[in-house]
Amino acid sequence: MALPILANEPARRLFLDRHALIEPPVGPAKGADLLALIRRLGFVQVDSVNTVERAHHMILWSRRQSYRPGNLAPLLERDRTLFEHWTHDASVIPIEFFGHWKLRFARDAERIRESWTAWQGAAFHDRIEEVLAHVRAEGPVGTGDVGADEARGKGGWWNWHPSKTALEYLWHTGEVSVCHRSNFAKQFDLTERVHPAAHRDPPPSEADTIAWACNAALDRLGFATSGELAAFWATVKPDEAKAWCSGAQARGEIVEIAAEGADRRPRRCFARPDVLEAAAAVAEPANRVRILSPFDPALRDRNRAERLFGFHYRIEIFVPGPKRRYGYYVFPVMERDRIIGRIDAKAVRAEGRLAVRAFWPEGGVAMGAARTGRLMAELDRLARFAGCAEVTCAPDWLRPA
Repeated sequence: MALPILANEPARRLFLDRHALIEPPVGPAKGADLLALIRRLGFVQVDSVNTVERAHHMILWSRRQSYRPGNLAPLLERDRTLFEHWTHDASVIPIEFFGHWKLRFARDAERIRESWTAWQGAAFHDRIEEVLAHVRAEGPVGTGDVGADEARGKGGWWNWHPSKTALEYLWHTGEVSVCHRSNFAKQFDLTERVHPAAHRDPPPSEADTIAWACNAALDRLGFATSGELAAFWATVKPDEAKAWCSGAQARGEIVEIAAEGADRRPRRCFARPDVLEAAAAVAEPANRVRILSPFDPALRDRNRAERLFGFHYRIEIFVPGPKRRYGYYVFPVMERDRIIGRIDAKAVRAEGRLAVRAFWPEGGVAMGAARTGRLMAELDRLARFAGCAEVTCAPDWLRPA
């Protein structure tokens, strides 16, 4: 029997609606309203690169342009309604999900010990209890506060001394938590002091966490393969997600459909039984341009973004300058429900300006006066967000498609 087909346009719109990128980016963006937005997304990736503004702040600003960077810390550091840990990368996550991270803590205790031993050596094993005792006695500490007697390597940020490795291991396995950041450096305290109620609560069963993770991922993706469900939180194993899909389909909780890619080729995936109706009910997208973080959750899965939007994106931070195709840190640009290009912009704060080096439209995207005007209006909004008074563009900034 032929599978129901979800055409590409409604598929894009459903996916973007689940990521809060269909409606206009207006409304309150602090306190309970900001927390509700983060719950809707599931998590927000944290990243240190500050070319215009750090990724977590840009992700939230793209959806609520009243957001300002100072709005996030109270939820993390005062209210404790968010916690910081890993999905596919370091992220801020609603605290009510903490219990499901206990499966990850348990699994990482063995997995990371083995992989980090191969990477850093076994010296950190003997420091784990010592570092934990130090945190218990001294309270919040950073990696610079432990291992004072240990040699620091010269191999860059990833050359960790044993006590730093032990402290990070304790974070990954749930014994300590990030209590705040100082100049973006993580400060840790015992989890029982940072998140006492969440720490005390007994963990859900493994089956409950797997079911929660797959359900929660599907509801935020709209439609997905079992592999995409596993990758969303990066906690469930691929075979566990596949088994959950099989059981959920047998129970009638999900159905198999064919979702069209940008090239109109269908791809088999899973969705809720009412997915076609849900996609049809999505509102028309806001008629404006948005500049997105390279780490935006809608684009985190690069392969999915390429299939759905026809947009090939790879960040070039670690590519040597002469070999970069676009630039060090280039921002995807979305209009309505399409990715229309990428832009190289940087906040030159000492001069109070947002400097635009280049914009590359995607193939088939014509940069007429109206579209260019919408892009410039968004650049003006981005400049204000970054604390800049003006936008300056290089003479050849508008590149051919």
